[in-house]
Amino acid sequence: MTYQDIEAPVWLGEAPPPGQPPAPDEHMEAAPRTWAAQDLADVLNGTYRPAQPTVGRRDDGVGLFYPGRVNSVASESEAGKTWFALIACLQEINDGNHVIYLDFEDDAAGVVGRLLLLGAHRDDVFAYFHYVRPENTPTPIDLLDLAQLLKLKPTLAVVDGVTEAMSLFGLELKDNTDVAKFGRLLLRPLSESGAAVVTLDHVVKSVENRGRYSLGGVHKLNGLNGVMYMLENIRPFGVGVTGKSRIRIAKDRPAQLRKHGLPHSSGLHWFADLVVKSESSEFADGHLYPPVQRDEDDTKAKAEQERIAELKRKILEAIGRAKGPLSGKGVEDRVPGKAADKRMALAELVDEGRVIATPGPRNATLHSLPAPSGMGGQQPDEEEAE
Repeated sequence: MTYQDIEAPVWLGEAPPPGQPPAPDEHMEAAPRTWAAQDLADVLNGTYRPAQPTVGRRDDGVGLFYPGRVNSVASESEAGKTWFALIACLQEINDGNHVIYLDFEDDAAGVVGRLLLLGAHRDDVFAYFHYVRPENTPTPIDLLDLAQLLKLKPTLAVVDGVTEAMSLFGLELKDNTDVAKFGRLLLRPLSESGAAVVTLDHVVKSVENRGRYSLGGVHKLNGLNGVMYMLENIRPFGVGVTGKSRIRIAKDRPAQLRKHGLPHSSGLHWFADLVVKSESSEFADGHLYPPVQRDEDDTKAKAEQERIAELKRKILEAIGRAKGPLSGKGVEDRVPGKAADKRMALAELVDEGRVIATPGPRNATLHSLPAPSGMGGQQPDEEEAE
């Protein structure tokens, strides 16, 4: 029995009478002939156009996933993979498109519950969101059930839990041959329906050994013909908190998404920030914010401003603790940091009127805090007046 062609009777044929499984020979069609030379006319005459990411979208409208291709989202546990996928599901449902969700890890209450938290309308979920919870190796009847869903022409098919899915097929996660076989058995037929297939997968725990790879065989990355995102958790997700994960591009086979991201020293472009603000146990606000360009000079200037601001705070504290006004040297002796930075911070405080500078003995300048209304200023420290 072949899984190669989703239009073949093995997927879309008539169901047999109740209690009678279909005979393989009666529901089988030859797989497509893929070893013949392909027609290259569109490539050679300039009419070919590369695949575009049109399924799901970032907050600024840039698409997330390639239709008709296998895409992937990978991260450690609780980094937001499911939130990411469900935001895309909600967008497709709101556009009136059908979505299939093959869940090998959670249950309907958990997945649909999150979808409702994000603001999905119950009627739309009932009409367009098709939740499947496989618990056995697919039989011919199971494949016919899935074929009926593919007749709806879904734009998005999520496969949540690749490790568990492969085990149902009796396949070994770390065997590259089995990884390739899993793609042929399930992922490729789903993508050939025209849907953007999105697998949700785990990464290895060791950050040093992770690189661009998800857990298991390297073929998981090599076999993808869409985009693969890696999520890095910044703030944990939960009820009553705002969770955040950075989304980076690990692979972009059609090469249409990296131009919408920002380069990073890791080699993985920063594509978006996933932010889910949990207002309560009944509502969550989900966003996929685009990356923000930070100019290197602006970053340095901001760091310098923050350093001077911290020195100002320490100088004010030092003058306030002193028994009387302090000379410039007295301030520098009490505040750690570079002398030039301390002099700059002290000068700015004087210019802002937050420190009063008055002439002292032997051409020294004494510094004190402005006196509250109706009160005199600080009297010079004995050591400063000497």
